[in-house]
Amino acid sequence: MGAARKRWGWGILAAGLLGLSPLFAQRVDPNEEAAQKGFMTDVGRAPAWHLTQLKRMSAAIAALKPQRPGVVDAYVVAVGLDSDPVFGREAAEAAKVLSRRYDAEGRTLLLAAGGGAGPVPNGSPANLQTALAAVAGLMDAKEDVLLLYTTSHGAPKVGIVYKDGENGYGYIAPKNLAATLNGLGIHNRMVLISACYSGIFIPDLVDDDTVLITAASPVTTSFGCAPANDWTFFGDALINNAFRAPAKLDEAMGQALSLIGGWERMRGLPASNPQFFVGARARGWLTSLEARTPVTTTPKVGRPAIEEK
Repeated sequence: MGAARKRWGWGILAAGLLGLSPLFAQRVDPNEEAAQKGFMTDVGRAPAWHLTQLKRMSAAIAALKPQRPGVVDAYVVAVGLDSDPVFGREAAEAAKVLSRRYDAEGRTLLLAAGGGAGPVPNGSPANLQTALAAVAGLMDAKEDVLLLYTTSHGAPKVGIVYKDGENGYGYIAPKNLAATLNGLGIHNRMVLISACYSGIFIPDLVDDDTVLITAASPVTTSFGCAPANDWTFFGDALINNAFRAPAKLDEAMGQALSLIGGWERMRGLPASNPQFFVGARARGWLTSLEARTPVTTTPKVGRPAIEEK
């Protein structure tokens, strides 16, 4: 444990990858080089689909409020990067909970591939980059904070997998995401990654200004990504339970750990070993945001992830 940051390994659980069982749903894509270059493809899209996406994205960005000088404003970007509806549902509710908890109403963007979140811009790597660029253009980089929540399948080496049915496919590798955020000047950031093997993002994203929470270690899967679910295990524990209450971040993580530990034992699952880092300077902006956390607790929504179909 270095002076610049704290680290905890948690037993929290989240989403898997493609093609296997709902609990151990992982498929490793061998094209690591393509992932590092930010590979993405769209095929079979009608021109009207592209026009609709342009209109939705433009409207969502135009609705964002400017930052307030002298106030540590949070901008939330929540994105479901797979068309399995569980990810869209989780991203949509995460956007609401994070927006309320961190005083980001009017400063929140929701993206989701496929169904689950309603008529919002597509949750693709390209739209995520556009959303981050829009937020960067409104933020005061020295004062404000990005809260990024991603939920999807994940794979070792390639990172987050984007899949929108048979029409969209791609990756967000750790170096991709780090280069995007750093290139846009977004250094004050809380990044929450709900995906298997999401601990591989640690070396590229963690620094003194960053809070990073991942659903798994670099070498473990996470759980609860059955398409019919309302939540992954990670999303249910952290967003739907712990973050709805006014507990500070460290306490909220402890609550999530307790929940997930019980779910793991109930299912006889191996530990996914989520990771939690808080940079030394990040404590400053985190304290400012948490001073405005509502004191009331909101009710949970959806079916608990442990009751997955």
